[in-house]
Amino acid sequence: MDATLAARLEDFHKKATAAGEEVVFKDFPAKIYCGYQTSHKISPYHPNHAYTFTDTTVYPPPQAESTGSKKRKLDDSMSATSDASDTQSARYPQLVRANTHLPQLHTILKRECEELIVLTDKIKLWISLTMPNFPMGDFTHAVSAVTISEFKFRKVRSGTPLDLIHPLTHATEVVGELARSQDSAINLRDSARNDYLARAKICSKLIKYPHVEDYALALKEHDDTQFYLTRQHLSDLRNLYAVLTDLIHKNIAKIKSPKGNGGFGLY
Repeated sequence: MDATLAARLEDFHKKATAAGEEVVFKDFPAKIYCGYQTSHKISPYHPNHAYTFTDTTVYPPPQAESTGSKKRKLDDSMSATSDASDTQSARYPQLVRANTHLPQLHTILKRECEELIVLTDKIKLWISLTMPNFPMGDFTHAVSAVTISEFKFRKVRSGTPLDLIHPLTHATEVVGELARSQDSAINLRDSARNDYLARAKICSKLIKYPHVEDYALALKEHDDTQFYLTRQHLSDLRNLYAVLTDLIHKNIAKIKSPKGNGGFGLY
């Protein structure tokens, strides 16, 4: 390898290590203790906001309010000459207003999920760069092709005592926990889309059947549930930070100085 390129690569490794250690010892602990105070009265997550922003009123079409009868007649004549199927949505042009408070909560949650993904990426890179290379045929090289649960299952069936099965202290297992946390964050980030789709279905029913009071109640309950879930999701993210911080700190010595022998302490 070219000397200049090797120097750049070494510098990249040092920066990745510094960034990973900063996340582990600074950013993660700060996230545990600097979360949103959901119980504070001025917090957007305070329970008093649950039913405040749900409007179950079915309003007349905005176009009908702003245009005259002559314009409406012209629109009617134009729609009569068109047989496109997409005009069927105009059969129920009434309006149910969106909840103006929930988008703010979804925005906060999405930002927190994205930050978790970025921070865990830094740790994954750092740990991956510290993992040693093993020769072909090494015991751990074969084990790396299976999951931890499969490895434990085989060892138990072979008669190996449970106390000889190494706990979750391998660097590969830490990386696996980080990846699972990222998957959880991605799923939580998508909760806003699911909320809007489910709410739109209830609103469409409310417009079509305004005389059915249960649809109005369903809309209120939906918003209340989403309000609760957004608060719970923030708590879930905080718990993820706590679990990951504890796991990494307990195994920081093995992560920084991985062993290179063939014992059970291998990563």
